[in-house]
Amino acid sequence: MIFKKIKLIVSNFLDKVVINVKSGKGGEGSAHLRRAKFLPKGGPDGGDGGSGGNIYVEGNKFMSTLLHLRYTKHIFAENGENGSKDNKFGKNGKDIIIQVPIGTICKNADTCEFLFEIVNHDEKFLLAKGGRGGRGNVHFKSSTNQTPRYA
Repeated sequence: MIFKKIKLIVSNFLDKVVINVKSGKGGEGSAHLRRAKFLPKGGPDGGDGGSGGNIYVEGNKFMSTLLHLRYTKHIFAENGENGSKDNKFGKNGKDIIIQVPIGTICKNADTCEFLFEIVNHDEKFLLAKGGRGGRGNVHFKSSTNQTPRYA
C-alpha cells in the first residue's frame, strides 16, 4: 500500500492539480482446516489473498486540460479480498487508470522530485503499486508440520 501526494502539471496551459493517490492493500491468506464427514484428517485448505489494485497514469491525445481532476483530490485503488476455504483465492483489486493530456509532467508534491512526463498517446506509467496478497496455510504444510494453523 503506497500513499503519495502527486503534483500534475500540463506545460501548455499551465494547469496544476495536486492529488493524493493510494494503492490497494493485498488480501489476507486463509488459515482453514478441511472438515468432511468421511475425512477425519482433512488437512489445510486455506486459499491465498488477492493482490491490491495499482494506479496508472496514461496519456490521451484527445484531452487538453486537467479539469476532470480539479475536484477529485483523493484517488484510492481497491483492496484485494481475503482467501477462503477450499483453496479459493481472493479477488484482485481493480486497477485505476488516470487519463491525462500529452505533455503532462508528474512530480512528487512534497519533495518536488520529477517522476515522469507523458510524451506519447497511450503511454502508461505506474504511479502506485498495489500490495501483494497473503499466502494461505496450504503453502506452509510439510512432512513435519502437517496442519499449519497460520497463514
